[in-house]
Amino acid sequence: MTSAPPIRLDLKSGVPVYRQIIDRILTGIAGGSLKSGDQLPTVRQLAVDLAINPNTVVRAYRELEIRGVLETQQGTGTFISQKKVERKQVERQRELDQLVGDFVAQAGMAGFAIEELLEELRDIQTEHQSKSTTAKEPKPKGR
Repeated sequence: MTSAPPIRLDLKSGVPVYRQIIDRILTGIAGGSLKSGDQLPTVRQLAVDLAINPNTVVRAYRELEIRGVLETQQGTGTFISQKKVERKQVERQRELDQLVGDFVAQAGMAGFAIEELLEELRDIQTEHQSKSTTAKEPKPKGR
């Protein structure tokens, strides 16, 4: 049983803090940094770490428990559930919007224009497509 990576918040994003906690946990699960059985920080500890009201953490954890993502064991802690969770398309789109927004903001602070980002993403896409096409082509048999 391992502990969760730190959760980071963007208080200027306009996204409610409890929503950001939910999104970060779901992203961690989707990305593999959080796995079934991993223990999350206690409500009190996460509230202290993030300098937020404990009720905000309770709200996020409760919503994730209702969805079956988390399991709380009295006296032991809160853990990532063993059950596979299916995310709704709306959640996926909101998460993608947030990731893209964060990416564009960070790139903008580093002095990159959106056009540069798009060009780089197209290059990556082309490279990825050529790799997957090459992998699917059968190798010629020697005679």
